[in-house]
Amino acid sequence: MALKDAVYSITHFKSHAADMVREVSRSGRPVLITQKGEARVVVMDAATYGRWRDAMAMLRIVAQGEADVAAGRTVPQREAFAQARRNLRRAPKGG
Repeated sequence: MALKDAVYSITHFKSHAADMVREVSRSGRPVLITQKGEARVVVMDAATYGRWRDAMAMLRIVAQGEADVAAGRTVPQREAFAQARRNLRRAPKGG
């Protein structure tokens, strides 16, 4: 189901909030709420929101990595792994 298939007015949402929240929670499908015909908010369940936040964090890391490569801020793999091993040896033991 595409988000465009789950579009409701704010008036409908106000009148049916409990039912809509229950359905969004059950289905995991977000709904788009409009005000005066324009998209205003998306309502999604907490699990979907958590996955979305994780995905956005991963995309930010990828974008930063691409920017680092483009700017020449890289080191050879051997050097990176050697530094990681040194850092792990210096890390406190036991948690």
